[in-house]
Order: sequence, then C-alpha cells, then structure tokens
Amino acid sequence: MKALLLAIAMLLPGVTHADEATWNLLKRGGQVVLVRHASTTPGVGDPEGMKLDDCSTQRNLSDEGRAEAKRLGDALRAHNIVVGEVLSSPWCRCRETARIAVGREGRTEAALGNLFGRREQEAKQVAQLKPLVARVPAQGNTIMFTHGSTVYALTGVQPAQGEMVVLTPQAGGGFKLAGRITVGN
Repeated sequence: MKALLLAIAMLLPGVTHADEATWNLLKRGGQVVLVRHASTTPGVGDPEGMKLDDCSTQRNLSDEGRAEAKRLGDALRAHNIVVGEVLSSPWCRCRETARIAVGREGRTEAALGNLFGRREQEAKQVAQLKPLVARVPAQGNTIMFTHGSTVYALTGVQPAQGEMVVLTPQAGGGFKLAGRITVGN
C-alpha cells in the first residue's frame, strides 16, 4: 500500500522528485514546517484599512490558491506525513490555507503574523517565533502557516506561495534548515 501511495505521489503534478530526501525526513517526524500561504488575489501586503477580524478587508486566497492548498494537503497525505500540532498566522489567507491543506486551522499564533511593511516589529516577532520552531514536536511534525516575509525574517529563505520550508529543531533551542518542498501545478 505504501508503495502504491508513493507511486501516486510521484505522479502528482508539480511534486519535485528531488525533494524525496525531505519527504523522507518528514515521514520520520520531528520536523517543523513553515508553509507560506497559497496564492492570493492580486496585490502586495495588506489593503488600507485591513482588519484581522474581518476577512473581507484582507487579501485572501484566489481560486488557484485554494487549488494549491488542496494539492499541498493531497501531497502530505500521499507521502503519509503525520501532522501533529498546527499553528497559523491570524491572517485569513493563512488560516484558510491550513483548513484546506490539513483540515484545521490549529492555534492562531501572533508570532506567525505578516511582517511585510512592518519592519519595526521584525526583531520582536522573530524572537517570539524562535522558541516555537525550536520545539521538537510531541508527535509527527508541527506545521505552521505563515507569510513569506515572516519565513524570510526567521530563516533568510524567501519561499514561493504554498512552499514548505522544513526545519529540524536542534538541542539548545535552535533549528537547522532541512529542506524545501514546492507542490506546484
């Protein structure tokens, strides 16, 4: 059965075969995965007057973004990845990506919030985020849905929309960049 699921996963559109080492790492568990939200409606940053408690004021997932989030979830299931704790930025596009990909938003975490255009918050927010990504998951992998600006501030990696950046927690409270996976079209 595992071989059949792996064969199906290899046929999924956009799954990069070079990522098999990273997929295998995720199968073993113990990783923290930062997922940049899937594709959104056109624009950059947040619209003027955006309110976190009102999704209608935000840039939200496009139809293509919803399809990307579904492909991400399909790939996780096809590779038999155990999803443990789920955390999400308070922004609607991250919460929706989580709901579609893994079936739940998980806990909303301010440290995963968007840093685009909020450079003055970067040091404080990254300091709040570091202990979260340095925690070894209690089971499976911890999946965190966030923004490209936040991933970049923490890791120096600028992920594509819907891309997974895999981190391995290290003794002493740090983390190591373990790989990246893009599940494309």
